[in-house]
Amino acid sequence: MGKYPEALSFLEKALEMRKKTLPSNHTAIAASYNDIGLVYNNMDEYSKALSFHKKATEIREVILPANHPELATSYNNIGEVYIKMENYSRALSYFEQALEIRKKILPSDHPDLAESYNNIGETYDEMGEYSMALSFYERTVEIGQSSLPPNHPRLQ
Repeated sequence: MGKYPEALSFLEKALEMRKKTLPSNHTAIAASYNDIGLVYNNMDEYSKALSFHKKATEIREVILPANHPELATSYNNIGEVYIKMENYSRALSYFEQALEIRKKILPSDHPDLAESYNNIGETYDEMGEYSMALSFYERTVEIGQSSLPPNHPRLQ
């Protein structure tokens, strides 16, 4: 934990190797951009995180079907950066895009759907729209109760 500079170094090396051996729009390059974005987000370097997540998303939007789960992940990750930047309207927009994809491709009790509902609830909460937040949080709990064992830590 906390070895972000070391992780970043390895991820950047992996990205450079992939760029030398793969087409520029390859999913593995998008995955590298995504992973680097996650590290920068954890390091609170939001503009860098956003830049790498957007690069990943640009590739994925071109080469993947519109309802691909990796696109939902990209939109979710951009939303995560925006919420940390306190840009709640942008965060909400990206979280909603992720949710729309996930609703189309996943079972109604899938944990990734719960993540989307929770993220939207958190965003509304931060915006002071508590009744909206509550409805999304309630959906998160419903999914957890239907998909997790009763003694699961997330339900406590």
